Amino acid sequence: MTSRAPFATFDRDAWARLRDQTPLTLSEADLDALRGINERLSLDEVQAIWLPVTRLLNLRFAALRELRRVTQTFLGRTGPDHASPFILGLAGSVAVGKSTAGRVLQTILSRWPEHPRVDLVTTDGFLFPNATLEARGILQRKGFPESYDLRGLMRFVADVREGAEEVSAPVYSHLFYDIIPNERQYVRRPDILILEGLNVLQRGAHATGRKGVYVSDYFDFSIYVDADEAAIREWFFQRFRRLRETAFRDPHSYFHKYASMPEASAMQLAHTVWDNINGVNLRQNIAPTRERADLILEKAADHTVQRVRLRVG
Repeated sequence: MTSRAPFATFDRDAWARLRDQTPLTLSEADLDALRGINERLSLDEVQAIWLPVTRLLNLRFAALRELRRVTQTFLGRTGPDHASPFILGLAGSVAVGKSTAGRVLQTILSRWPEHPRVDLVTTDGFLFPNATLEARGILQRKGFPESYDLRGLMRFVADVREGAEEVSAPVYSHLFYDIIPNERQYVRRPDILILEGLNVLQRGAHATGRKGVYVSDYFDFSIYVDADEAAIREWFFQRFRRLRETAFRDPHSYFHKYASMPEASAMQLAHTVWDNINGVNLRQNIAPTRERADLILEKAADHTVQRVRLRVG
């Protein structure tokens, strides 16, 4: 372990040792259901990286719940304990493996007896509908901060934090590339809420629905999944090729026309999307939020996490 304030840095082996006695509760069959398209996930990766992460989160969860209990005692408040959920922010680029990370965390954390109710919500649901983006002339900037209903996202996170009995979020379809009208995801007082998205750590001009308040202000802990841009770019192309062979072949897919497009033309399009949209968003909006995270997981070109940085100051 090395220290570069405010982060302590661990290589893979040093981080793996912090698993301590945390049990492995996932099987190969579980991993098959959790892997994303083109994402490599092994039991070794779970044991070396994700079990120490979930052990840390469990300790933070317990400490925060005790702190809140002590505060309530100090204030003389008695009665039923309606503890606020522990809110975990999960950030990173397109194609870096955030969605897989979110599913792994949700599955492992929900198997700890202390917090069996773990909900995973992605900020995709708070993208404005395509019709709104088209009317504003920003459909080609989907995923940039201005393409999100940040006031709606702020209200959602604030209501969850305040212990509302039921809170709902819009649902986004990657098949239709749009918000699904009249469909909602419901969150009912979870022990832990994982909020996953590109810009959840953003603190720029577009990142708040309330002056001086940001979505990340509600986080109890945050994780940034990182990798060199060259690796992420290649993963994006690999995923695009895989989608052409699978989801894009669905006649209902927004991207169905790309399935039958000649390989060279399709990949030229993928390069354009990266160069003009995803790469720009990564450099301008996503990567600059990395140092705001409490934990940074640095992935190598083979998708394995090789270095971990933990905020200690």
